[in-house]
Amino acid sequence: MKSRPDQEGRKRRRRAADESGPDAAHPAAARAGADAPAAQATRPQAPDPDGAAPGETRDLTVGEAEAGRLDRALAALCADLSRSRLKALILAGAVAVGGRTILDPSHRVNAGAHVTVTVPRPLPAVPQGEAIPLAVVYEDEALIVIDKPAGLVVHPGAGNWTGTLVNALIAHCGDSLSGIGGVIRPGIVHRLDKDTSGLLVVAKTDAAHQALAAQFADHGRTGSLTRTYHAFVWGVPDRPRGTVDAPIDRHPHARDKMAVRQGGREAVTHWEVLETYPGSDGRPVASLIACTLETGRTHQIRVHMAHAGHPLLGDEVYGPGFRTKAKRLAPPAQTSLSELGRQALHAAVLGFSHPTSGRYIEFFSELPAALGRLRDTLRGGGAAASGP
Repeated sequence: MKSRPDQEGRKRRRRAADESGPDAAHPAAARAGADAPAAQATRPQAPDPDGAAPGETRDLTVGEAEAGRLDRALAALCADLSRSRLKALILAGAVAVGGRTILDPSHRVNAGAHVTVTVPRPLPAVPQGEAIPLAVVYEDEALIVIDKPAGLVVHPGAGNWTGTLVNALIAHCGDSLSGIGGVIRPGIVHRLDKDTSGLLVVAKTDAAHQALAAQFADHGRTGSLTRTYHAFVWGVPDRPRGTVDAPIDRHPHARDKMAVRQGGREAVTHWEVLETYPGSDGRPVASLIACTLETGRTHQIRVHMAHAGHPLLGDEVYGPGFRTKAKRLAPPAQTSLSELGRQALHAAVLGFSHPTSGRYIEFFSELPAALGRLRDTLRGGGAAASGP
């Protein structure tokens, strides 16, 4: 890990923003039995390891009086929950009718329909500090730069109430984190996916938070923000560098996925080939590319590279159809990819103007061990050709 401050005249072609987004909760499958009671059965979920109150799954049967719109039926069957709360649960994918997740509050349900509602437990009012090791790259009174490992969630949310980066930061920084992000996201200016590793900056004062947030909102268009991701992708692009300009929105059928969709939000990704790798047959099978983002949409790099025909290695969400390509890798590379267990994406470069001094500072993160092994074994499949 090394820092490279103040490089005057440096070409800032790489404009980037946050690639990750909030983790989506997976809806529970409906399990209403044929003999379900006319009103509802409440089944507590197993208590969480931290001892907090569990959530619950409600099995309901729609009666003649409740038939009609789903949200209205639920309002009659779940009198303890507000209509706005029930609508939010439907939109979050927590309601299933006849075993099928329904995302439309106006969906019509008939008498006798079996409905399952998964009600998560309340979010703890204030996250607690936890003694989780942090790889601190840089820290001063205004901010802290962390090299986040893969597998660490940035802030508490559905399914991850503890063990997050926020819990670790509270323990490390005490009361010195910015309060602008609220009690759940103190100091958080940008995020990385749980399974994406690399550099992330956190504000320790409100003034620093505001200044950094402005830079990330600008995406480096007019300022000095620099963020570069390294991604291992299937195949080799037909040119050394390029741009994917395609709007992104929620997937129409899977709430935990994004997709390129007409009418979605503008999304622009710039990419450049760094290395190409041959398979066991000597033909090119994968590449290492550098990606920078002109916009900051959820899962943007993963969605855009899949859209371009080059999904990330190890990405089971956006590249499952490329699993068979692993057979073209040399055996050591197959083993490295299998052991990786995540998308091969790393936030490698982070640079910004210091919110207090205004001085440009930049940090570089080497590939973590698992990605380093993947690169070495991919290179071992034959002579790696460096990109331009």
